[in-house]
Amino acid sequence: MRLSAIMACLLLAAPAPAQEMLSGIGADIRILDKLTGAVTDLEVSNGHTDGVGALSVTLGDCRYPADNVASEGYAALVVHYRADVTPIFAGWMLASSPALNALDHPRYDVWVLRCITSLGAGTAPVNRAD
Repeated sequence: MRLSAIMACLLLAAPAPAQEMLSGIGADIRILDKLTGAVTDLEVSNGHTDGVGALSVTLGDCRYPADNVASEGYAALVVHYRADVTPIFAGWMLASSPALNALDHPRYDVWVLRCITSLGAGTAPVNRAD
């Protein structure tokens, strides 16, 4: 009896297997200009830069779980304001939880909607409310 309880505890304490991640070919990124209320969606390829107004967004990579394409997207972004050399944001954003690592800017909000896979489909179903 005691041995089975110890074995059960060991099984529960075992680390979860690492999830295999794949890289998409780009990401859908949404930008809100809080001053004008304008919302702009960008489709940015890995390694490329696109922008709106005084903001430029460079996408390093967009990754998603291999076994569940629709579950989550993670994008490595570098965001610059105007011609400033120092970025106002550099890091990973999660599509399902953009507030975990958010851009803190008085005028702009930026968040990742989904990764774009090599088949052209995003990692999340299209939400018509987006």
